Amino acid sequence: MVISPEDILAESGPLSEIIHNYQVRPQQIDMAEAIEEAIYNNQSIILEAGTGTGKTFAYLIPAILSGKKIIVSTGTKHLQDQLYKRDLKTIQQATGMAINTALLKGRANYLCLHRLALMENEQTAENQRFSTQLFEVRQWANQTELGDMSELTVIPEDAQIRYMVTSTTENCLGAECAFYDDCHVFKARRKAADSDLTVVNHHLLLADMALREKGYGEILPNADMVIFDEAHQLPDLATQFFGQSLSSNQFYELVRDSRQAYFSEAADMKELLEYLDKLDIAIRQFRLALNQYDTRAAWFEVKKSEDVENALAALFSQCMDIHQILDAFANRGKELNHCFKRFDGFISMLNMFINEPEVDHVQWLEIRGRGFLLHQTPLNVSEIFQKRMADYDCQCVYTSATLAVKENFNHYINQMGLDNIKHHSWASPFDFKKQAMLYLPEGLPDPRVNGFTEQAIDAAIPVIELTRGRAFFLFTSHRALQIAAEIIRNKIPYPVLIQGDAPRTELLETFRNTPHGVLLGTSSFWEGVDVKGQALSCVIIDKLPFSTPDDPVLKAKLRKIEELGGNAFMEYQLPEAVISLKQGIGRLIRDNNDYGVLMICDPRLKSKSYGKVFLKSMPEMKVHSDISEVGKFFKYHERVND
Repeated sequence: MVISPEDILAESGPLSEIIHNYQVRPQQIDMAEAIEEAIYNNQSIILEAGTGTGKTFAYLIPAILSGKKIIVSTGTKHLQDQLYKRDLKTIQQATGMAINTALLKGRANYLCLHRLALMENEQTAENQRFSTQLFEVRQWANQTELGDMSELTVIPEDAQIRYMVTSTTENCLGAECAFYDDCHVFKARRKAADSDLTVVNHHLLLADMALREKGYGEILPNADMVIFDEAHQLPDLATQFFGQSLSSNQFYELVRDSRQAYFSEAADMKELLEYLDKLDIAIRQFRLALNQYDTRAAWFEVKKSEDVENALAALFSQCMDIHQILDAFANRGKELNHCFKRFDGFISMLNMFINEPEVDHVQWLEIRGRGFLLHQTPLNVSEIFQKRMADYDCQCVYTSATLAVKENFNHYINQMGLDNIKHHSWASPFDFKKQAMLYLPEGLPDPRVNGFTEQAIDAAIPVIELTRGRAFFLFTSHRALQIAAEIIRNKIPYPVLIQGDAPRTELLETFRNTPHGVLLGTSSFWEGVDVKGQALSCVIIDKLPFSTPDDPVLKAKLRKIEELGGNAFMEYQLPEAVISLKQGIGRLIRDNNDYGVLMICDPRLKSKSYGKVFLKSMPEMKVHSDISEVGKFFKYHERVND
């Protein structure tokens, strides 16, 4: 008997026996059948399914039933773990098919036995500082089978030692490593090669694309189909991965690795140490010459400074000197040879920033605290993405809750080069007309005027009082978040949680366990956050999420669209903002029993003609501008749910 996705998802199907209070969702069945048809016809497909559709089950069931070799790529490592450890096991149980599966992460998520040994063997002052944590790592290293750093819970997520005992593409010795046979990264990749279904994340898949393009082999196995979940993230991530970057951290890491290589393979060449010390100084002097803090700027503007130009030339010169020294004796050992090759790449990258960028690329600078990053970014990734996907020679499923603008997929199709591909859209199965309300307060000024954030907070506080906390207040900028944090703490009697006070996962867990909490956050809380029930009853958004107009990459993209005769606002800025807003709205209703109020403080929703595009792209719900309606809404639902 042939089993279909509908059989699995039916009211009397096997899932109903596994999941407590199982509910059939017609949209989920339709989506699963659309994927089944695409698999049968060997076609790619784009699918938007609103919050609550159950996308994961909708694609896992036909994927497993197909018998094909599948790669599922998710947006984050958290979703990756959830899918592999929970959802995939449930579906295998429901289908009765025990297939070989694998979870594969990027190399930075696995312990590197070589780098751990280096730390233990090099008794430097720096390593001594980490002696206690190093002992903890060694204890765990002797027990772990997978080497997945997420298992190492005794050490904080942001601890520096985590970076010191994991490898990067640049410093990995590959098959030449003495620990290669026991390498956790390559063990995980070998398991993936033998699996029927491998769960990865977008970062890893895009890194695999880059490696294949450069001819360095591959990370992922070949597959018959790739399923991209949270596919709305792909355009931005692809832009990052298909560009090139060089950071101060990479420089410092190369200096550190070169020193270690010196001590183990060339201790008689003291001039190398002297030049590494000079390079260390040159890196710091280049950062000082930039003379900026936490900013993103077009490189052609920054390099006009004579100080920057001279500091870059000095940095380039020091790299050339070390490259020349290593060229003479890199054959003494594999670590020296590896450092030599890395310097070669750094020199090529620096040379690009001394000269002009490639056609249709933009060069820009990013400053983070004491560090810097130099980026060269493509303005359009559609052609590059399709060219690299062609190497996989497989069909693709692109799915997310936010891919369309007013049910129109053109923006996403153009970004990803997905011409002539079928697409479908399903609204959320939740009843937003009953479960939610949109509150648009009257009297707020244009968000671009001074003092807007303070006035938006004044308008939001009565809503927070009516909801008795239980709210997310989402901001489009860190500056607005900081202003709000200072004010709100003193104006409401509820616990206030601020992004940055603790790691994201810890903040969310605290929010879930804190009655009447109010969480203030920026972009990282606009998506991938799931708080069911009345712990979250209100989502407040300060402004329509248009990208920062002075962002160097955005400015270059908009200029390019205008040069080609297009309308940059309507073709790019507006669709991007609509998709971001839909993500923020998606935090509110996560279950059939949820109810809550969405408040948007931006008056442009009603005053500007483009406001209709936002409104028509949202789930359909009642709209009010009278604060008393918010009170009535909660009184009604609290009475009904008593």
